[in-house]
Amino acid sequence: MSKIAVLTNDLQHDLVNKNQERIDAVDKATPVFSQFLNDIRERGHHVLHLQLINLEDDPVAERYEGGHLPVQKGTKGAEILPVFLHDSDILVEKNKDSGFYETDLHERLQDLGVETVIVTGMQSQICVQTTAADAFFRGYNVWVPSDCVVSARDHDRIRALEWLEGYCATVQTSSEIIARLDDTGELPRKVFLTP
Repeated sequence: MSKIAVLTNDLQHDLVNKNQERIDAVDKATPVFSQFLNDIRERGHHVLHLQLINLEDDPVAERYEGGHLPVQKGTKGAEILPVFLHDSDILVEKNKDSGFYETDLHERLQDLGVETVIVTGMQSQICVQTTAADAFFRGYNVWVPSDCVVSARDHDRIRALEWLEGYCATVQTSSEIIARLDDTGELPRKVFLTP
């Protein structure tokens, strides 16, 4: 059984369609991103989608114009975009930015024997960054494909990738990650050196 899992963040109708900047960023990334997920599945690795579900009584949940609460449980807006979804994938509900915060994600990954997580999705500087940090705190080997994370503003994506690379993750392109997996069958753990 594979010890590698891809975690996607917030690839949901309400979140992607919030504004034109997000729509454009996801549209631009989709061909490479969906191919990467297919490549991962074909090689027998796991794909888990972290699905944000906002709770009505959450005082810090972002509300859209007119006070609308997006991504409520059971709504079309909360569903993962079909282009990223496959029948073999696993959905994990979360109520906050990090996929690990008060969820069973860690237990599910442990049950699967996962040691390495590849963190992807939207937005780079929020959900991707917090999920990657929480994975690192729990001892996972963390990788981030630079072309499979998106932000409404590209400078936010670049800033997040720089922070991730310097703090808790190995950052490479999706094609570099697949090539390494095909060459060695694994993704080595990064050694972080203190200056």
